[in-house]
Amino acid sequence: MRISTAQFYQNTAASYQRNLNNLLKTAEQASSGIKLETAGDDPVGAARLLQLEQQSALLGQYNTNITALKTAQAQEESVLDSINTVLQKVSELAVRAGSISLNDDDRMSIAAEVGQAEEQLLSLMNSKDAAGNYLFSGASNDVAPFSRNADGTYSYNGDQSQLELKIGDSLSLGLNDSGWSVFQQAINSSRTATTLTAPAVDDGRVALSPGLVSSSPEFNSKFRGGEPYSLSFVSSTQFKITDAAGNDVTAEASEGGTFDPKAKGGSDVTFRGMTFALDVTFQDSDIGAGEDAAIAGHSFQLSAKPDSFVSSRSPGNSSTALVTQTSVSNPSDYAGFFPEGGAVLKFTSATTFELYASPLTSDSQPVSTGSVAGGVATAAGVSFSVSGTPAANDQFNVSVNTHQTQNVLDTLSQFRQALETPVQGDAAAQRSFDNTVASTIANLGNAKSQVDLTRGAIGARGNVMDMQSDQNQSAGLINTSTQSGIREADPAEVLTRLTLQQTMLQAAQLAFSKISQLGLFNKL
Repeated sequence: MRISTAQFYQNTAASYQRNLNNLLKTAEQASSGIKLETAGDDPVGAARLLQLEQQSALLGQYNTNITALKTAQAQEESVLDSINTVLQKVSELAVRAGSISLNDDDRMSIAAEVGQAEEQLLSLMNSKDAAGNYLFSGASNDVAPFSRNADGTYSYNGDQSQLELKIGDSLSLGLNDSGWSVFQQAINSSRTATTLTAPAVDDGRVALSPGLVSSSPEFNSKFRGGEPYSLSFVSSTQFKITDAAGNDVTAEASEGGTFDPKAKGGSDVTFRGMTFALDVTFQDSDIGAGEDAAIAGHSFQLSAKPDSFVSSRSPGNSSTALVTQTSVSNPSDYAGFFPEGGAVLKFTSATTFELYASPLTSDSQPVSTGSVAGGVATAAGVSFSVSGTPAANDQFNVSVNTHQTQNVLDTLSQFRQALETPVQGDAAAQRSFDNTVASTIANLGNAKSQVDLTRGAIGARGNVMDMQSDQNQSAGLINTSTQSGIREADPAEVLTRLTLQQTMLQAAQLAFSKISQLGLFNKL
């Protein structure tokens, strides 16, 4: 194959230009330290680099989320610490209030302190973060979580959700805790009732407290299964307990149904996870041989407190109608159909209504419908007494209190009201007050335990964040190192390549000059 002189010059120029470009690029890499400027430099490396940059951005967002979580949880923990301080203060007041040396004026003074603590606690439970969002409203953080009802009870207005932030590819942590889980789910120790069934008129000889739950598992598994019970006294030192089916279950009670009414602490009755305080007061005529006859025949019914309801009108109602009283009228229908999480009673006209499960949405279907009869609307086994004439689209929110748990604000409210009620010189009122003090102390302990559980969960989340932060940091270092390996040039390799390309270019120049002189005219 013959190569013309023009071809030789053309090929040589192209080769020289290519080598020169390579040399200039290598020189640029040597000066900048970057070997991958455009995707054309290394298509595979450029694709990998894009993936690494995306991962780096995610790691940066994860670290930002961790910072936000730590800030939010530090604030929440600070508020919970303040709440525990208030609860501890009220617990001390409750112990002081139980002293027999106090009079009504002393208790009124304590009531004023409890009232201040109640206001302080409500304010803390409605705390906001730096952005103005409520800490304990769940996902509805623009709504104040707790409000006081007209009857002095308290309602939770948030939801049960927990806001979450991702701190890893497959890991999310809660940003907050809902007031429902922190304050509404404290175990209620006072959830049973005792009713004197004989004699028909209370003679003041025997009193039995409503009782306190000493073991929730035993109460739920055993006590609830056999209620209502009948506790009957057969003498001044013995009683008998039968369940709803008439079975004798006295053997499960403390001391097998025996007690000592004259021994300190000997008259407490424990039965199926419950503790009842028994108070026997003999009259002068009973002393001696008449004690057994005086006490025998007294009997009480023991059962869990029936569910209670709180109804509140919607602010958007066009009428002034109110639901004044709510009660269970059909236990079977109530157990089978009434929504467990509360309900919304919506009037479609002045005399017709629909009952929905709460919350009411555009997709909600009514649980029950009906008409108002004699001022009473009955749905799903529950009767609602209505005062006034409701208008179409009027709504009433109905929350159910099963007494299994109790909002700590309600505990303080009940305690304050008991302190404000005179008891001096009234033995029955004094016993009722003593029962309230006992239940307050127990429920405050349960509330503090619930708060401590939440604080423990915050600490656990903090540990997870620390570990994930370390993992993110390690992943970030590996990411940076890998990006550097792809993007940045190796100085030794670049300088070696630069020297080689310079040598090759010089060799090509020399070869061209020699070959270009090989002509016939040079041989003449």
